Amino acid sequence: MNIIKRIRLLPLAVILGVIVLVLGASRTAPRHSSDPPGLEVVPELDDAVSKIDNLFEQDWTKNKLQPAQLASDLLVLRRLSLALLGTIPSLEEVRQFEADLEPLKLERWTQRMLDDSRFGYYFSERLARSLVGTEQGQFLIFRRDRFSNWLKDCLNKRTPYDEMVRQMISETGLWTSVPATNFVAVAFANEALDQNKLAGRTVRAFLGQRIDCAQCHDHPFDHWKQGDFQGLAAFYGQVKNSLVGWQDFPDLEFQVENRKTKELETIAPAVPFHPEWLPAEGTRREKLAAWITNPDNRRFERATANRVWALMFGKPFLDPVDGLSDPPEGAPDLLDLLGADFRLHRYDLRRMIQVIAASKAYRLDSVHPSEDDAQVDELKSHWAVFPLIRLRPEQMIGAALQAVSLSTTDQNSHLAIRTIRLFQENDFVKEYGDLGENELTEQVGTIPQALLRMNGELVRGLVKSDFFKSSGRIANMAPDNESRVETAFLVVLSRRPTVVEQQYFVSQFEQSDVSQREVIMEDLFWSLCNSPEFSWNH
Repeated sequence: MNIIKRIRLLPLAVILGVIVLVLGASRTAPRHSSDPPGLEVVPELDDAVSKIDNLFEQDWTKNKLQPAQLASDLLVLRRLSLALLGTIPSLEEVRQFEADLEPLKLERWTQRMLDDSRFGYYFSERLARSLVGTEQGQFLIFRRDRFSNWLKDCLNKRTPYDEMVRQMISETGLWTSVPATNFVAVAFANEALDQNKLAGRTVRAFLGQRIDCAQCHDHPFDHWKQGDFQGLAAFYGQVKNSLVGWQDFPDLEFQVENRKTKELETIAPAVPFHPEWLPAEGTRREKLAAWITNPDNRRFERATANRVWALMFGKPFLDPVDGLSDPPEGAPDLLDLLGADFRLHRYDLRRMIQVIAASKAYRLDSVHPSEDDAQVDELKSHWAVFPLIRLRPEQMIGAALQAVSLSTTDQNSHLAIRTIRLFQENDFVKEYGDLGENELTEQVGTIPQALLRMNGELVRGLVKSDFFKSSGRIANMAPDNESRVETAFLVVLSRRPTVVEQQYFVSQFEQSDVSQREVIMEDLFWSLCNSPEFSWNH
């Protein structure tokens, strides 16, 4: 009989235990299971960051510009989380961040995000778009998923980027067992490898220049000639798919049709500048890879710096990201400074990210007190105010799905939660619209996107006030109305409400009885999730 009573009481005990946990989460979130013990080690960044900050300070002084004030730490945390993890910080992370009173807090939290497995997953996808695009290609020859996973592993292991590039250009083997070969395999179509496509993509991805039009004629605005394009394509002229995967066959030659004679002409591999960077030994592709990653090749460093800057800020330093001109003469610019530090530290992408994140330009507010539109435009052009950029679709879905939960949604979350997120993310990105490999171009909001945010299934599910979602847990477990409003703002916008916002929303709770509390919380969440602030990077 006693056993039966204990069994009947067990569900009540479980419910009470969950209530206690939820109440605690709404006020002070527990430390996450994936948190590294102790304080993260911050590399020495002062010299590199000082050079970049001085460069901007000199430019602002020269142009008589007063930059925006520094943004709040919480705003920078949100900015970092969106750029490195593709999502907003959870309430759990916000509580931990605010409890951290040690020096160099933002630098250490940048390091913490870089050590988070979500970084490798998210950033590898951003890089993969510039390297192999977004199409799945021919499944039996090309495996984009294997390529993205390889990039993720390289990022997590801190593989030097120049080494990654050499592998992409020159590796041999099967696209399944040697994933780097998918950089070549993506150009395979109609039973043949398109060397011209590979040449164009190689220059865009690794030198930051678009030379595709030189395939048919000399570039109309740059010094690239048709012969330059053909010479680069010839480096891929000996690679061929075989029973053991991609291999180099020395007997093969790269040939093109002469437009006048209609006869095939053999094209020898050649580079458009600094042929002395080509090594004497190795396959053609190995020589091309060594030439691109040569320590004296400023184009490689600058292209990498411009792309990483774009992924951090939402827009490249020099736009478009693959439209760079030749390196400037004279004093080094920002891309040269970042590139030199990149080379000095063995082409460590994480190091470059840390330097950018610690710079003053990255920590400026996105709002400036000037009311002069012309001056604001000039401030933006000189990076004296943080650029306002619309969130990409995967950032929107990442932020929305994180706002559903008070705790951090990551690889340690329950399998059911991760599975639901995977399907919702794919569906949302498809409906919202994906710019593909052109995601770093300026994005214009559309009416269908706004309607999807306002009335889509995702947002309806997000704001629904039930016991398993943050809106319902905050509505029922927060100790008072002030805490309800403040916690909702922290969960959705990663900031506290202003005095006016706090007073308005608290009054909504106070003017209604307890039975309407969940409905008001749903309205509050809906308002926050559909505010411009939620869908921009600010």
